[in-house]
Amino acid sequence: MIKKMIGRKLKASRLKRDKTIQELAGMSKVSSNMISRIERGLTIPSVEILMKLADSLGLSISYFVEEAEKGNTVVFTPANQGEPIFFFEDKHKIVSLTQGLRDPGFSVFIDTIEAYCDSGEGGMVHTGEEFAMVLDGSLDFNIEGIDYHLDAGDSLSFKAALPHSWRNSNNRQTEVLWVVSPPPNV
Repeated sequence: MIKKMIGRKLKASRLKRDKTIQELAGMSKVSSNMISRIERGLTIPSVEILMKLADSLGLSISYFVEEAEKGNTVVFTPANQGEPIFFFEDKHKIVSLTQGLRDPGFSVFIDTIEAYCDSGEGGMVHTGEEFAMVLDGSLDFNIEGIDYHLDAGDSLSFKAALPHSWRNSNNRQTEVLWVVSPPPNV
């Protein structure tokens, strides 16, 4: 769906430049409410609005349109060549294995988590389902107050509406395969 793809590209471009929605609104003279609606895939921006946003981010308008047209029905990802989509202070790196799939119903990620890194204070809650499989190392999960320890080869599936968190309690990296449905707006 073009709305969602343009929204994902706008959000990714904004975050890559460390800009808040309010900062982008000030730079582009497009309301923060409109930017939020575009990023969430609720509306298709007019050409004028898309031009203002693209210009503020140092992009061409074709960047958003070409990407929307290029969605694939098959995505082949060679080993160690996934699309990096998230970094957090050199402690947490997420690589997509499904980036570019047209209208996906799920996303697959490889998450490289440095020693003692965690998901943050409090439990995460969102819609959909998650699957996590530890490929290397180990990871501690807490889902709705219950602790789970996963070693390499162990997996966990759960409803993402349950409060959940994770922590790499090791003194080395842990690598996790995630499958998330529906795909997050990255």
